Amino acid sequence: MGGMPAYLIARVDITDLEQYRQYLNATPSIIEKYGGKVIARTTEPITLEGLEETRRIVILQFPTVEKAGEFYHSPEYQNARKLREGAATGEIIVVEGILPKENR
Repeated sequence: MGGMPAYLIARVDITDLEQYRQYLNATPSIIEKYGGKVIARTTEPITLEGLEETRRIVILQFPTVEKAGEFYHSPEYQNARKLREGAATGEIIVVEGILPKENR
């Protein structure tokens, strides 16, 4: 049994969609290289409580927190990040998941 799954959550305010699309085109292969997969993404999140969320929300799943960090700090992703400079701002966080009871 490996480590716990990890979820990278990005909240992004897009200011230049055309330029941001270049970033979107560059990232899927990098995510896959580090064992990640996109499990959710939307430009229309539903706010149930608190300030209304209007940003793009993306959730990626990685096998472990370490793999999520390897992805983010990789030379490939750091180059791709440059494509969104001036086109979007936001936050990226990683949280460790939990395994289902039958796997603990």
